[in-house]
Amino acid sequence: MASGEKRDWARMSRLRADLLLLMVTLFWGVSYLLTDIALEEMGPLTLNAFRFLSSFAVAAALSVGRLRGVSAATVKYAALLGLILFFVYAGATYGIMYTSLSNAGFICGLTVVITPVLGMAFFGAKPERRLFPVLFIVLAGIALLTLNDSFRPALGDVFCLVCASSYALDLCVTEKAVRRGGVDAFHLGVFQLGFAGLFMLVGSLAAESPALPKSAGVWASLVFLSVFCTGVAFIVQVIAQQYTDASRTGIIFSLEPVFAGVVAFFAGEVLSARAYVGAALMLAGIFVMEVDWGRIRRGLKINS
Repeated sequence: MASGEKRDWARMSRLRADLLLLMVTLFWGVSYLLTDIALEEMGPLTLNAFRFLSSFAVAAALSVGRLRGVSAATVKYAALLGLILFFVYAGATYGIMYTSLSNAGFICGLTVVITPVLGMAFFGAKPERRLFPVLFIVLAGIALLTLNDSFRPALGDVFCLVCASSYALDLCVTEKAVRRGGVDAFHLGVFQLGFAGLFMLVGSLAAESPALPKSAGVWASLVFLSVFCTGVAFIVQVIAQQYTDASRTGIIFSLEPVFAGVVAFFAGEVLSARAYVGAALMLAGIFVMEVDWGRIRRGLKINS
């Protein structure tokens, strides 16, 4: 294959990967509304137990041959990540119950800003210079989006911050596990779903009265959440990231709160002007944090 053809194929693979990641981001944006619908007939922990255990069952059944010889280190990290995912999705689900869908989408999208803060605090990672200005922008956005006239956030906003912070911790622990923990990434991805489901099931049995939904609309939402927003999303993300770089992935994922806000708007949810300004500031902060400005400057110099 000629070098030009190879470059064309690489660009086409990257385009397909970016489109797949965009599809995943759309799924996650839609998931806020679907979760809100499913909560009409299911408790938050019961909903997530079904979502994770069913995704784990499907993933394990489709890859039973690849799950042999799981190491003790993989099981240890999978259990830890499953516990962290418990707080991620419990925070998101309870957040959706007690705040607007738009607020939930924007606040849960703060993971890309919180991750480097946790990396600096717990893993000694060197922060980028843009981190602190971005934090200021994002905090201003959160204040405008969430604080009411009494300068208090809604309870759901706090739960969503727990979600974003926990997912940032999940990313940091996952990176440590796959780079220095001696674990198989595929095994880790599958078994963390199982552990998260088990933790959710225990919480559901302790705090709720588990029951399956009764209406077709809730069943449809639950199946879409389990199959597409959890199982397909995790698998596609791993595959697609082989053909694109992390900075492009981060920019694409930063569109999740945008999709969530658009879906919420068409579902009849309208925010105040102040809240939309706050959401815009948060999106600006996320975008500034994720864009590789050095690469853009180098590209402009080459093309000039």
